[in-house]
Amino acid sequence: MEPVIQLENVSMLYGNNGTRTAALRGVSMRFDREEFAVITGESGSGKSTLLAILGGLQLPTSGSAEIRGFPLATLSPDRLADLRRETIGFIFQAYHLLPYLTARENVMVPMSPSPGRTKDKMERADLLLSSVGLAGKEERLPSQLSGGECQRVAIARALVHDPPVLLADEPTGNLDTETGGQILDLFSTLHRSGKTVILVTHNRANLGRATRSVRLRDGQLVEDARAPSRAAV
Repeated sequence: MEPVIQLENVSMLYGNNGTRTAALRGVSMRFDREEFAVITGESGSGKSTLLAILGGLQLPTSGSAEIRGFPLATLSPDRLADLRRETIGFIFQAYHLLPYLTARENVMVPMSPSPGRTKDKMERADLLLSSVGLAGKEERLPSQLSGGECQRVAIARALVHDPPVLLADEPTGNLDTETGGQILDLFSTLHRSGKTVILVTHNRANLGRATRSVRLRDGQLVEDARAPSRAAV
């Protein structure tokens, strides 16, 4: 089976004028379809940088990164953007919702460049909001929603193009334990529906939901263990 994402000997350096810092050092890994991988590590271990490279938001300083068999370094900016849109949904800790748009309108933002009737896009947004437990809250502004509800809007928005892969960077970092657990339950449900979920977190307690555990330390891969019997629940 062709991996959906693959990295070979990837390193990422930041800085200049002789003061360069390595965020990643020689990382190689592949992610297959329908995995639920949890990436952990201390602050500064390279987790967010790794996720950015996995999603094609950054190109590595050295090594190769591929999405669905396409080497990212060979793609034009437009083709890379198309590949990201077709393949990956991003969810971030800070939600990144537009405060002056309703929940429905925030979900519709990625549909703006697409042809089609506004009514159809509204119906699609409402269906996605319902699927994440927000039926009846389509017209609320982010300021009228709880943190957990804002994250659900962000997840619905990430699902607009039905991507096979979801990348989540500390998606429960701003939430209390109970609400964070509900969001993780939602990721487990999405995984069971066939999505590949790659989740970055500082909380190793979340490993219990994963089929795979990845751990970074000082930019290096120090653990990569699959646990088929520990399927997400």
